Amino acid sequence: MSNKAAKNLFIYGSIFFFVIFLALTFDTMEKLDKRAPAITEAVNAGKMAWHKYDCIGCHTILGNGSYFSPDLTRTANKMPKEYLKQYLMNPKALNQKAAMPNLGITSEEAESLAAFLDWTSRINTNNWPPKPILAKEARIEDKDMTPGQRLYRSFGCSNCHVIKGIGGATGPDLTRVGNKRDKAWLIGYFKDPRAYIPGTVMPAINMSDADMEQLTEYMLTLK
Repeated sequence: MSNKAAKNLFIYGSIFFFVIFLALTFDTMEKLDKRAPAITEAVNAGKMAWHKYDCIGCHTILGNGSYFSPDLTRTANKMPKEYLKQYLMNPKALNQKAAMPNLGITSEEAESLAAFLDWTSRINTNNWPPKPILAKEARIEDKDMTPGQRLYRSFGCSNCHVIKGIGGATGPDLTRVGNKRDKAWLIGYFKDPRAYIPGTVMPAINMSDADMEQLTEYMLTLK
């Protein structure tokens, strides 16, 4: 190959790949804009509160942050908004064993943080971060579960509660709940939590009587 041919190959090849690079960049940017909902004033205020209290110093969000505490990218999908707000303002009022300290978050800031976390929960992240495999119990096959265990999993109870070290830390530990409550109490609580524990933010569970019976039977085995 002559020097002139080599020079032309380099110049036109560079231009060709640069054009492809620009096209791919514009295509990616266009798709990224559609993967996240609009940012409102409340979402922006929540982001400011997120930085003010250095939440990223303990938590990860969208893959960024520290790993001392749970990832919060999808946390708004895992618990009721009012529960999340109250937990942010006073974690130990809802769970005495909560590791999160009382940071002095105001009601207005909690509202904004909840809006911010709701926004992140609706971003299309291509299933990132992946779900962690925490322990052997977390890998129990559906066919090996009791009906009550299947209901516990399908209703997402582990998002707030922990059993044998597996689950969320925002609600009470249920590892030995069968030693603490009887069948009548549990069924009544599932149907109307505030009638049994005033001020609780746990929502009423909407399920059939048969399913309620099976979930309660599972709870009673936890001793």
